[in-house]
Amino acid sequence: MRKIRLGLSQINTTVGDIDGNVRRIIEQIERAVKTGVDVLAFPELTITGYPPEDLLFKPHFIQRNIEALSTIASHVPDNLMVVVGFVDEEGDIYNGAAVLHDGKVVGKYHKNYLPNYGVFDEMRYFQHGDKALVVSFKGMKIGITICEDIWYPGGPARTEALVGDAEIIINISASPYYMGKLSWRERMLSVRANDNLAAVAYVNCVGGQDELAFDGASLVIKENGEVIARAKQFEEDFLIADIDLVSIDKARLRDPRRRQDKHNLDERTINELEVLDIDFKYTEHKPRIDQRIETALPKAAEVYHALVLNTRDYITKNGMKKAVIGLSGGMDSSLVACIAVDALGKDNVIGVSMPGPFSSEHSKEDARLLSENLGIKYLTIPILDVYEKYLDTFKPIFGELPFDTTEENLQARIRGVILMALSNKFGWIVLTTGNKSESSTGYSTLYGDTAGGYAVIKDVYKTLVYELAEYVNEKAGKEIIPRRVFEKAPSAELRENQTDQDKLPPYPVLDEILRMYVEEDYSVQDIIAEGFDEETVKRVAWMVDVNEYKRRQTPPGPKITPRAFGKDRRLPITNAFKEWKKS
Repeated sequence: MRKIRLGLSQINTTVGDIDGNVRRIIEQIERAVKTGVDVLAFPELTITGYPPEDLLFKPHFIQRNIEALSTIASHVPDNLMVVVGFVDEEGDIYNGAAVLHDGKVVGKYHKNYLPNYGVFDEMRYFQHGDKALVVSFKGMKIGITICEDIWYPGGPARTEALVGDAEIIINISASPYYMGKLSWRERMLSVRANDNLAAVAYVNCVGGQDELAFDGASLVIKENGEVIARAKQFEEDFLIADIDLVSIDKARLRDPRRRQDKHNLDERTINELEVLDIDFKYTEHKPRIDQRIETALPKAAEVYHALVLNTRDYITKNGMKKAVIGLSGGMDSSLVACIAVDALGKDNVIGVSMPGPFSSEHSKEDARLLSENLGIKYLTIPILDVYEKYLDTFKPIFGELPFDTTEENLQARIRGVILMALSNKFGWIVLTTGNKSESSTGYSTLYGDTAGGYAVIKDVYKTLVYELAEYVNEKAGKEIIPRRVFEKAPSAELRENQTDQDKLPPYPVLDEILRMYVEEDYSVQDIIAEGFDEETVKRVAWMVDVNEYKRRQTPPGPKITPRAFGKDRRLPITNAFKEWKKS
């Protein structure tokens, strides 16, 4: 029998914590030895954490990462091969994968395709590689690739499988999460496996890094495209799978496509391959293992887990412990409080009610009830006296000018001051509660409800907020978020009888227009052609465009849509291209 036991180590590293990351890697190597793993793979840039961004401009940072690689290699025995992501330096710097065996670094691979779109900026930092790599031992052959390399049908994976006869393609990855990406990614990897008649072992990192969530969900896929092992989503995991190389040999023998493709190979493709032979102490007979395929999470659960993971990692990796949230009794703050409790524990979350002149009794009651249901500390700090003092202060200046957004925003800014004072005094991080529908349209107060350290739901449309809230109650099997919060009309409660729909279209309409305009780059006319009211579309486009300055001043928050504000969508603030001005 020709079998290889693969281990995929899906760990949560921290960018810049080289010593801590090394300790985690060494622990996983020891675990692999105990479980009879032959080949162990770690995610992309495991040693530095991903993405290291401008830390890569520090030569001493790169040097420490190279020294760490030698330390890790010294822990690898002669019956194990380890593939680990690191930053290599050979005249320039490369996004690299090191092959470790018997105490040494025996080979290196440099990422060929550097993504430079969306949240990726790798051409700013790295030189691209131009070689494929196959590791050969005991007649078994394994190709090495890094993340983007396998997304291209004719990339290094093709060279490794066709020229180098690699039976397994390992892909070490740091693939950021957004809704629906798991199924898309699995389909792509299944196609690569089937096209190359090779097993694909994909190991992804997991954890939150500023705006990015990494969902894990590492995979092993057979040569016919069938998923035979899948790791957990949004959790650390150690996935083991046995690969039967005989079935790969048989599949290749029967497939005429491969013969034709090998016959038509050009010299350039052949020269792109490097082959590394290692003297491997291979143990043929191992105890049988039960391979597992973790069930993929449904949409609401998937998004919720991503938000919890990002919130936890942002707070704890930055050395903080407790979070404070302004509780209005509305849906957004209720959801953020639930996420915070699941991320940090109820003892580390503080809810603050700050009733003002227009706060309804039911909102105050709903905020208190939510806090009781969650078991969190609850403070009440009324703002009416402070608000009236502000009005008295401005009276000589404002005179008889009518009540408008100025007085509305004063209330929001007083609440922001209170939350930031609690943050300063007690070291609590303020979690803001604005959603993507609001930030898109500027329906928020700068230095008011936008003030804080982390914006938990900034990439979550209002309609999805309600789906996530339903998930919270379903998950708990009881009413955590009071039912009245779902039923009442959304309102900022900054003036008498105010509702969000005074200034915004109904959220189902608004969110669909925003999705097309913000994420898909539809023109105003394209959206109107989809059946939306012309004046509504122009008004929404106007709100999005004129509030770019405001979004630039808001805290970071988790990316969960294909195109989030910030790294994904970078429009100039000073910008005269205004489609909504056209007749």
